[in-house]
Amino acid sequence: EEAHNLALLLRAGALAAPIQIVEERTVGPSLGQDNIDQGLMSVTIGFLAVVVFMGVYYSWFGMVANVVLLLNLVLIVAIMGLLGATLTMPGIAGMVLTIGMAVDANVLIFERMREEIRNGNTPQACIAAGYDKALSAIIDGNVTTLIAAVVLFSFGTGPIKGFAVTLTVGLIASMFTAITCSRAMINSIWGGKRLKTLPV
Repeated sequence: EEAHNLALLLRAGALAAPIQIVEERTVGPSLGQDNIDQGLMSVTIGFLAVVVFMGVYYSWFGMVANVVLLLNLVLIVAIMGLLGATLTMPGIAGMVLTIGMAVDANVLIFERMREEIRNGNTPQACIAAGYDKALSAIIDGNVTTLIAAVVLFSFGTGPIKGFAVTLTVGLIASMFTAITCSRAMINSIWGGKRLKTLPV
C-alpha cells in the first residue's frame, strides 16, 4: 500500500516545496587541467631527481642509465598510445613509480659490476658478470610486482585499473630497456676498449 501511494505521488508531478540554496559550486574544465599539469610536473621532478642521483653516484654508467630511463618513458607513452589508454592521475602515478623501478635494475647491475671490480676481474669480465649475475634478481623483482599489477587490474575499479595498466606497461618496458638497451650501449661504448677500470 505504501509503494502504491508513493507511485501515485510520483505520478502526480512535482510538489510545491520551498528550496533554500545553502551552497553552490561550479567545477570548470580547468580543474582537470590543473591535475594533469601537477601530475606531469611530478613525473618531471621525479625523472630529474633520478637523473642527478644516477649521474653523481654511477658516473658515466649512470649517464647511460639516464638515457635508458628516457627511452623507457618514451616506450611507456608510445605503448599507452597504441593501446588507446587515457592518461589519468593514477596512470601518471604509475609512471612516477615506474621511473624509480626502472632505474632499480641498473642499480643492481652496476653494484654487481662494482663487486666484480673489487674481486679483481678484468673490466670486460665485470661488464658481462654484472648483467649475467643480476638478471635473476631483476626478473624476480619485476615478476612479483607484475603479479601485484595483474591482481590490481583484475579486482580494481576504473582508476586502479589505470594504475595497473601503466605499471604493467612500465615494468615490461623497464625490463627490456635495462637488460637489453643498456647492455647494448655499454658494450658499444666500452666493450671493445682496453680498460684498466670501469667508470662506474
